[in-house]
Amino acid sequence: MSSKTYTLSPAKIGNSAGFRLPASFYRDNPQFANATGWVEVVAKDTLLIKVEPHTFEDEDDSNDLMLSLFLDFITKDALKHSDRLEAYTEAMAQDDDELLAGVELD
Repeated sequence: MSSKTYTLSPAKIGNSAGFRLPASFYRDNPQFANATGWVEVVAKDTLLIKVEPHTFEDEDDSNDLMLSLFLDFITKDALKHSDRLEAYTEAMAQDDDELLAGVELD
C-alpha cells in the first residue's frame, strides 16, 4: 500500500483544541469517517495515532456508506451544474410510472 501524507492544521472544537485533516483524507479513506481512537505522545514532537475505523457488521452498513457517498457526489455535481437542472414534473413522474409498470423490485 502506498502511503500519502496529509497536512494537519489546528482547530478549535467546542471548548477543546484539536487537529483538522483535509477533506481529501476522508475522500481517500472513507472508512475513517466518524472513527474513534487514541493518541500517545512518544516524543516531544511525535504522536502515535491509532484510529479504529467503523467496521461494517453486515452488508447493509456497507450499502449505507456507498449510498451516502453516491448521494454526496450527486449533490455536489447538481450544485456545480445548477444552471442545467430542471424541476421534476408530474408528467415526468407519470412517464416513469409507465416505464416501471409491471417491474418487481427485491
